[in-house]
Amino acid sequence: MKLNGNAIRPGNVIEHKSRLWVAVKISHVKPGKGGAFAQVELKDIKDGTKLNERFRATESVERVILDEAECTYLYAEDDKHIFMHSETFEQFEISEAMIGEPAAFLQDGMTVTLQSHEGDPISVTLPDQVVVEVMEADAVVKGQTASSSYKPAIVDNGLRVMVPPHIEAGTRIIVKTEDATYVERFKG
Repeated sequence: MKLNGNAIRPGNVIEHKSRLWVAVKISHVKPGKGGAFAQVELKDIKDGTKLNERFRATESVERVILDEAECTYLYAEDDKHIFMHSETFEQFEISEAMIGEPAAFLQDGMTVTLQSHEGDPISVTLPDQVVVEVMEADAVVKGQTASSSYKPAIVDNGLRVMVPPHIEAGTRIIVKTEDATYVERFKG
């Protein structure tokens, strides 16, 4: 599917220089001289290398539509994560580098969305939010206001998350998987 250079959006997967890239950041530039262009930060789907590229509105790029399937996370082995297709029960592995930082939130039995291109697994999308348990939380500093100050806490997967002052060790909280930010206390 052809796409104009100025129509690229974050998250689009394009074929460029015989490789697959995902658009990470886009800024539209209209210089005083010359035509407008889109400055696009691309990330290679296979190895994670980054590339900054300029696309003019008159240029066209090939947008790639990925196949998506629901899969279940099974376990980790070294730096690989093992998943099982929910319908075919086929098992496959994806490297931690391919998943990125959200890999820390993978939990046994978690349902994820697998994106593949021509049968090759490319990336995994986790649920937007997960429930984790706070293992350590700093004590509240007297005089801090609850509305504006957060304190650091370590959750059960080892990540550091900024939480409100009332959250203590042993509390289960909901965290966004994309940037490890606190959402709310888990009520369940």
